[in-house]
Amino acid sequence: QVQLVESGGGLVQAGGSLRLSCAASGSIFARYSMGWYRQAPGKQRELVAIITRGSITDYGGSVKGRFTISRDNAKNTVYLQMNSLKPEDTGVYYCNAGLYSRPGPYWGQGTQVTVSS
Repeated sequence: QVQLVESGGGLVQAGGSLRLSCAASGSIFARYSMGWYRQAPGKQRELVAIITRGSITDYGGSVKGRFTISRDNAKNTVYLQMNSLKPEDTGVYYCNAGLYSRPGPYWGQGTQVTVSS
């Protein structure tokens, strides 16, 4: 079992930056692939970024070059640095963890990101 708690969401103007954090507990963090997904109103949840236990990263097409995912295994935390934010980045951002599947079975409660134009 893995418990995930996100933080760092908020309201920002277009062009601004935010950094999301996801603190994990309950299992061996370093074994898990970690991901960020987001869901905008009326839309399906979509992949934002993933980082494997070997620190290989992958990004959704709309965020490549603007967002960076990273992890600190000593702190059991995964981060999402979001730069050059756009109004279409607005949504609830969820942290995700899994050993084998993508997405994995463990989800945080979500944190709201709102980008104003």
